[in-house]
Amino acid sequence: MSVTAWPVLPATHPEAGLPTSVSVYEVGARDGLQAEIGIVATEEKIRFLLALRDAGLRTVEATSFVSPRWVPQLADAAEVLAGLGDDLAPYPVLVPNQRGLERALEAGATAVAVFVSATETFAQRNLNMTRGQALEAAQSVAASALDAGLTVRGYVSMCFGDPWEGRVAPQAVAEVSRSLIDAGAYEVSLGDTIGVGTAGHVRHLVDVHRAHDVPVDSVALHFHDTYGQALANVHAGLQAGVRCFDASAGGIGGCPFAGTATGNLATEDLLWMLTGLGIETGVDLAQVVAAGARMTSLLGKPTQSRVAAALG
Repeated sequence: MSVTAWPVLPATHPEAGLPTSVSVYEVGARDGLQAEIGIVATEEKIRFLLALRDAGLRTVEATSFVSPRWVPQLADAAEVLAGLGDDLAPYPVLVPNQRGLERALEAGATAVAVFVSATETFAQRNLNMTRGQALEAAQSVAASALDAGLTVRGYVSMCFGDPWEGRVAPQAVAEVSRSLIDAGAYEVSLGDTIGVGTAGHVRHLVDVHRAHDVPVDSVALHFHDTYGQALANVHAGLQAGVRCFDASAGGIGGCPFAGTATGNLATEDLLWMLTGLGIETGVDLAQVVAAGARMTSLLGKPTQSRVAAALG
């Protein structure tokens, strides 16, 4: 039987104890594209972002105001924001430092994200700072952003494992998260940057955050599918009460500063699983599939989404 003869959505079978609705935080245009060598035209990035927003995604991270010398793909950050219309609240941007925040403010951004590594080595390799210095810098940027009336989200990378340091103590991750919450971040996204996390690890890490007074409503999860564990880890996160998950249309992305990091969890695959569990997202899967397919085609790569490949 042809795949196209099947329904375009899975059968729905809710599971007791899981959230009834979640937010999908789309990161394809920033975290997805930042690792791509081939430069995508600004107008195509704008088209991608608008298509994802039209699909019903409430938050679509647009770009990063990082130095073009480090990430040439995102050198057009201001131009991208200029093409997204007057309301930029649904399009947060990543800012690595005070200069990045200044550029974001000049471009009209109203929502930003700051990031810190849970490990010392990655902080030094990614930001040329110690972990403590990076946290202080993020706290300073967050304070300035809040003073300017912006909302602030926090990213914590290397939460489940580090290619140089190995296993990462959950307590160390929770301490960083607590510091970002104290600095005014409304949410912290815990990143499995190299994709080594497993379901039990996810539940334990969320529990440790609770023990450090980081409420589960302030926790988001960001998985990479390096070892094929991303959806299992999402399910574990749902069981732990997490209601926000980062994902990238087409599964594009990785991390340009960690060679073992492969693609992000595909938004399409996440939506398929959530739909089957009867969990509301407000997102149109078919529209996300179309947007992801166009971008992966422009990149000259096959989609990393199993759902998109099946429906295609």
